[in-house]
Amino acid sequence: MLKQLPIIDLRAPRTLLASHIAEACRSLGFFYVVGHEVDFALVQTLVSLSHRFFALPESVKARHRMALGGRAWRGWFPLGGELTSGRPDWKEGLYLGSELSDSHELVRAGTPMHGRNLIPDSALVPGFREAIFAYMDQVTQLGHQVMAAIAESLSLPSQYFYQRYTADPLILFRIFQYPSRPIPPDLDVRYGVGEHTDYGLLTLLYQDEIGGLEVRAQEQWIDAPPIPNSFVCNIGDMLDRMTGGQYRSTLHRVRINTSDRNRLSLPLFFDPHWNAQIEPIQTVISDDRETRWDRASVHTFSGTYGDYLLGKVGRVFPDLKESVLSQRNS
Repeated sequence: MLKQLPIIDLRAPRTLLASHIAEACRSLGFFYVVGHEVDFALVQTLVSLSHRFFALPESVKARHRMALGGRAWRGWFPLGGELTSGRPDWKEGLYLGSELSDSHELVRAGTPMHGRNLIPDSALVPGFREAIFAYMDQVTQLGHQVMAAIAESLSLPSQYFYQRYTADPLILFRIFQYPSRPIPPDLDVRYGVGEHTDYGLLTLLYQDEIGGLEVRAQEQWIDAPPIPNSFVCNIGDMLDRMTGGQYRSTLHRVRINTSDRNRLSLPLFFDPHWNAQIEPIQTVISDDRETRWDRASVHTFSGTYGDYLLGKVGRVFPDLKESVLSQRNS
C-alpha cells in the first residue's frame, strides 16, 4: 500500500527519469521533484515578502481585490473568499499570472485570465513585484523541463507538449496563506482547501515547512509533507484526458492549519495556451467516468482549453464569472 509520494531527481539519466515519471503518473499522478535549478534563495525571499503582504490591513489588501482585476482574474481575495465544491476554503490568497500589457492581442480581445497583475507597489512591500516575476519565470522553466520528461515517459518526442500546447503556456500563479487563527462558528469550513483535482496539465507547488497537503491514494489519504528544496508536482485533468486515463489526475486537499504560525504555499499552474485545441495522444480512449471522484469524464470535453477552464474556475468565484459573462454578452 502506497504511503508516500515518490521523489524524482531531475538529474537522473533520461531513460531512468522517464521510467520513474511514468511509474509515478500511472500509480498516483503526484511526485516530488528535486535536482532542479530554481533558486531557493529567491523562494525564501518570496515567502518572506508574501507574509509581509498578508500581514497588511485588510483595507489595504482590498485595494488589490480580485473584483478590480476584471477579466484578468487577478488580485487578492479574503479568508473564505474561494470555494471548492461550493464550500469556502480557510485561506486567503493572491491570484497572479503572466504580466500582459493592455496592448497585448489577447487582452485587447477581452480574453479572461489575461492582463495585468494587481500587486502592491514598492512603498508597501518593497521587492514583492520583482520576486513574484522572477519566481514565475524560474518555475515556468521547470514546468517546461518536467513536461519534456513526461513526454518521454509516454514514448513521445521531448518537445511534444511544447510544440502543440505550451510554447506560450497559460501561467496561473497563486500565493496562499492558511491562517493559524480559529474558524468563526458561522462559516461552513472543513478544510484549508477541499478535495479536488486540478484542471490543466501540470501543477508545481512549493509548500513551507508547516505542511498540510494530503493526496488520495487508493482508498486512503496520505500526507505529502514538505521536503527541503523540492517541489510537489501533480498532473491535472487535461493530461488525464490526453492520455486516455493512463496518467490520472488525483484528488487532493489541504488540512486546516492547526500550527501556531500562518502557513504559506505557492502553486503555479502550467497549462496549455488559452486557444489550444486539446486532443488525445492515443487513438483509443478509455472512458473513466465510473471511477473518477466526480463521476464525470474529462474525455467528453471538446473545444479550446480556455472554454474548459472558464467553466471550471467560474465555480470557484461565481460572482466573477457572472461579471465576465455579462461583459462578454454586452
